[in-house]
Amino acid sequence: MIQDTSLPHSAQASGPPSRYSLWTGLMPLIFVMLLGVLGGVGVFTFGYGKGASYLSNNPLTCANCHIMQDHYDSWLNSGHRHVAVCNDCHLPHHPIGKWITKADNGFFHSLAFTLENFHEPIQIKPRNRRVTQNACLACHEDFVHATLSAEPGGEMLSCVHCHSNAGHAHR
Repeated sequence: MIQDTSLPHSAQASGPPSRYSLWTGLMPLIFVMLLGVLGGVGVFTFGYGKGASYLSNNPLTCANCHIMQDHYDSWLNSGHRHVAVCNDCHLPHHPIGKWITKADNGFFHSLAFTLENFHEPIQIKPRNRRVTQNACLACHEDFVHATLSAEPGGEMLSCVHCHSNAGHAHR
C-alpha cells in the first residue's frame, strides 16, 4: 500500500478531535467571555455606586450612602467645615497612604453596605481612628506638643476623647 504524503500527518488522521484539543480551543473564548462579564459588572457597579465621585475631595461624596447623611449634616454644623473636608481628617496626608486607605475603605464599605453587614450607628475602625488621630496631630501640632508622649510610641489620650464634637457637631 502506498501512503499519501501530500497531506500533513494530522490531516491524515481520521475520527473526531480529542477532548483535549476541544478544551484548549475553547479555553481562550471562555476566558474572554468571563473577563467581559466581570468587566461589565465592574463598570456597572462603579457607575451605579457613583465610583468616580470617590476620587474627589467633595464632602457630598460621603453622603452617597444614606448611613453617612447624619455624619455629613453634623460636619456642616461643626467648626471644621470651614477648614477641613472629610478626606483631611479621615485619610492619611501622605499620597500613597491616602490612596491605599481610600481603596481599602472603599472596598470594605461597599462590601458591608451591599451585604447590609455593618453596625448602626456606623463605628470607626481602630485603624481609621489612628488615621484621624494623626490628622488631628498634623494640623494642631503647635497646640498639642505638651500632650504628646515623652517616649516614642508611648500612650497619649485620643484627641476625640475630649473633642468628640470637633469634626461632627452634636453627635
